[in-house]
Amino acid sequence: MRIGIVCPYSWDVPGGVQFHVRDLAEHLIARGHEVSVLAPADEETALPPYVVGAGRAVSVPYNGSVARVNLGLMSASRVRRWVKEGDFEVLHIHEPVVPSLGLLTCWAARGPIVATFHTSNQRSRAMVAAYPILQPALEKISARIAVSEYARRTLVEHLGGDAVVIPNGVDVDFFAAAEPRQEWSGGTLGFIGRIDEPRKGLPVLMKALPAILRARPGTRLLVAGRGDEQEALALLPTELHGQVEFLGMVSDEDKARLLRSVDVYVAPNTGGESFGIILVEALSAGAPVLASDLDAFAQVLDGGAAGELFANEDADALAAAAVRLLGDADRRAELTKRGSAHVRRFDWSTVGADVLAVYETVTAGAGAVAPDDRVGLLGRLGFAREPGPPAG
Repeated sequence: MRIGIVCPYSWDVPGGVQFHVRDLAEHLIARGHEVSVLAPADEETALPPYVVGAGRAVSVPYNGSVARVNLGLMSASRVRRWVKEGDFEVLHIHEPVVPSLGLLTCWAARGPIVATFHTSNQRSRAMVAAYPILQPALEKISARIAVSEYARRTLVEHLGGDAVVIPNGVDVDFFAAAEPRQEWSGGTLGFIGRIDEPRKGLPVLMKALPAILRARPGTRLLVAGRGDEQEALALLPTELHGQVEFLGMVSDEDKARLLRSVDVYVAPNTGGESFGIILVEALSAGAPVLASDLDAFAQVLDGGAAGELFANEDADALAAAAVRLLGDADRRAELTKRGSAHVRRFDWSTVGADVLAVYETVTAGAGAVAPDDRVGLLGRLGFAREPGPPAG
């Protein structure tokens, strides 16, 4: 099958959607499908052979974070050329309501379109206000996927319609087979995420750390991710700075080794999460997981059966739970056993088959869909009116 996948966010800035698109593409390619991914990327970025760069991204605030997206006349031209040259049997657009390549592709495309919605946002005035602009594009989507029940709920409440829930995937065996590193083992807590993004929760963990260290003096915190290390340490008494080690950005291999090494992986995220792929990766590596009780995290952790939960943004609750886990090897072993069994449902062998089933469904009954004939904003973005058959 010839498959075109659209990533809305810059390929050169790591993130959950980018990782999902990458892993899905590589899973499909390994199974003999012809896949091309369109993504924003700086000209100097080294891209995998299956990725087509659509130009430099710009930073915009989105869902409590900063997203690097691509939208403009030059991008519109590149989208049209990619769609035409690819002659795809199905287009899979991620986050079609984000002002980026996915929206441009919806406007430009003919044929069956599958859209995956990743965002969980209980109240988005911007999404509601933008609906009249989004509607023509959304009407061309043949099938909708949401990565979690909470992403599906956001879609239903803000845009109408419905979606099948297919979670993010992970290569479970890749993480399970990683070799632990001795220097990252022995009384260690792990955190992976952008240091300077408050919703990832590192400030909550830093606030909890003094109490953890009072109860377990030899504990170390390993932090992997980009951001201002000194700003993060400012939340911690100076005499405790030596108990925190910043690893910077790590490769996929080292991320897996880190998760295989730590005694407890901590996910103190405070909101804006629709799934929690890092939890799935941690479970795959056999790490006992301690996470804030966000709805999406609770779902990934099977309501607390596959990992422990603490009250969101409650540093005292985090500290108490971490101290208990660090002092209870039997409980950690139990969580590892339960998590390793539970996480198999997120393996690409299952998730990829579900996504392919959606592709096969929409291509089986698809007819050609004409480019949108509306003028105004679409015309200004370079989508001129083209003759074509009536929309089906």
